Amino acid sequence: MEFSHTPIMLDECIKGLNIRKDGIYVDGTMGGAGHSEQIAKNLGPKGKLICIDRDEDAIEAGSLRLKPYGEMVTIVRDNYLNTVSILKNLEIEKIDGILLDLGVSSHQLDDAERGFSYRYDTALDMRMDKRQTLTAKDIVNNYSESELFRVIRDYGEDRFAKNIAKHICQRRKEKPIETTFELNEIIKAAIPQKMRIEGGHPSKRTFQAIRIECNNELEILKDSINGLIESLNPGGRLCIITFHSLEDRIVKTAFKTAENPCTCPPQFPVCVCGKKSLGKTVNRKPIVPDEKETEDNPRSKSAKLRIFEKNTDIR
Repeated sequence: MEFSHTPIMLDECIKGLNIRKDGIYVDGTMGGAGHSEQIAKNLGPKGKLICIDRDEDAIEAGSLRLKPYGEMVTIVRDNYLNTVSILKNLEIEKIDGILLDLGVSSHQLDDAERGFSYRYDTALDMRMDKRQTLTAKDIVNNYSESELFRVIRDYGEDRFAKNIAKHICQRRKEKPIETTFELNEIIKAAIPQKMRIEGGHPSKRTFQAIRIECNNELEILKDSINGLIESLNPGGRLCIITFHSLEDRIVKTAFKTAENPCTCPPQFPVCVCGKKSLGKTVNRKPIVPDEKETEDNPRSKSAKLRIFEKNTDIR
């Protein structure tokens, strides 16, 4: 199927990156290249854009869409976690801006064979990178009840996590759980009928949790932000779009720590730890889509954009 992904808060992201014509920029989650193409349009002949994605479908679609920009664009199939080493391999020391659009893409959700969505009856997969061996099926069938409970509770924030984990483990004793609809039935049975009616689709939170675990999404985000900030030139910007509270909390905390890394006790009259601020958060409150965008693209409703700018006196 065609790779389609409507870029979230496109104008806000371009403005947030504060693009210089001759700058070097990274789109760490290229997807369908909607954001990437707009960044490229704002660059001059000496500008450079590095696009990263771990999904082979995204690489194929992005390569086609960005072909008109020629050597201005470099596309790398990898994880944005490895941005620092990717830049090193390209002999690039510092960059002027980075964009991350986190979470699952519309293409991944809408492609039934990928197994991301509870709306299609298909094999449990959920891998963003098909080269990895761990799948959603492995998690559902091989994790212990306590591990499943942790995943669904922590990543899905589902108050019925314990009961869902219990029902999964009971059902898989009969036979392996192989499809999304089989998992749907188990989740439905684990949630009281009243709550199923009031709380939207009963599988939403559990599918989110398993997807996050399968792709190690939150740990990758935690482990990436400091390195991405370090990669910026003075005045460079890091823009991150999140889609749920867990991601947003990680970004907010990391930006706050980068802005004020001092670990001295509050009663100390002056800082003695020697840790210097790396920059500032541009927007104290996250930027969210306007009403028109949420109407046109309902999947944008939970999106939040946070922007960090590196200090101009840091090399």
